[in-house]
Amino acid sequence: MIYIEKNHAIHTFSPEHPPVSRARSGESVTFETYDCYKGQLLPGDTTFADLDRGLENPATGPLFVEEAAPGDVLRVDILDISLDPVGILDMGPASGALKHKISTTVIRRVPVQDNRIHYRNLEIPARPMVGVIGVAPERGAVSTMTPMNHGGNMDCTRIEAGCSLYLPVKAPGALLAMGDLHAIMGDGEVGNCGVEIGGRVTVRVHVLKGLALEYPMIRNSQKWITVAYGETLDEAGDKAVLQMFSFLTEHTGADTVDAGMYLDMLGDLAVCQIVNPMKTVRLELPRLVTEAEGFTGFAQEDGL
Repeated sequence: MIYIEKNHAIHTFSPEHPPVSRARSGESVTFETYDCYKGQLLPGDTTFADLDRGLENPATGPLFVEEAAPGDVLRVDILDISLDPVGILDMGPASGALKHKISTTVIRRVPVQDNRIHYRNLEIPARPMVGVIGVAPERGAVSTMTPMNHGGNMDCTRIEAGCSLYLPVKAPGALLAMGDLHAIMGDGEVGNCGVEIGGRVTVRVHVLKGLALEYPMIRNSQKWITVAYGETLDEAGDKAVLQMFSFLTEHTGADTVDAGMYLDMLGDLAVCQIVNPMKTVRLELPRLVTEAEGFTGFAQEDGL
């Protein structure tokens, strides 16, 4: 299996980054990742004032997928997420809905053992997720702090083991990279962060040739999910709804009226994160809807 070490880290998604490894469609790859602070806060005597903010949100990669070309979609199956033994929680006056309640930045180093998080008197089952995952945009460079249609810093709790993430390919080879793992994070990331942690993510990549999809989507055992971004939650929410509406009308047997009514009855809108300048929101729809409308998967997935 291909293994990409965490020292191969980028801080932007760009078609100009040289690939650090190559894989063919159908191959599995493990990405070793730093936490979002690149391990800077793990030493017990480190304070937030010591932090080099330019090192934040490193993403391991990029991986060149041999068959991927602009106009395709890269399906990334998240097979496994394993976590390092210590994560970081921090909160302060700089971000989040509680910034006016916190006068100084506080850092907590949180043990994670046997997939359980130990915080004060609680032992919390971990829910590992990938906060940053994406491919290169068509041109330019997008910070790993930013979510857009290439993926990026979506901070979506549904990007976890057992899901498939669909990303529109805009550059040759797709140039997949990922990082910013969380041992657990509440929807919204309301204070500042989840349990920020390093680890390893094992994925399988599939190229879906000629699939017209212009935004990230997630499929898990129960749902289809669109993830959208915006400067406000209203903007991001509207985008997530419209993307799911387009998915239904373009890929299933639902017409515009039925698609809207399905979303009214069964679509669940949820906030992914509010702490970044660009917010992210997701729309979840049960797969029973798409299956009832004759859609069990994209034609390009036949035989996968």
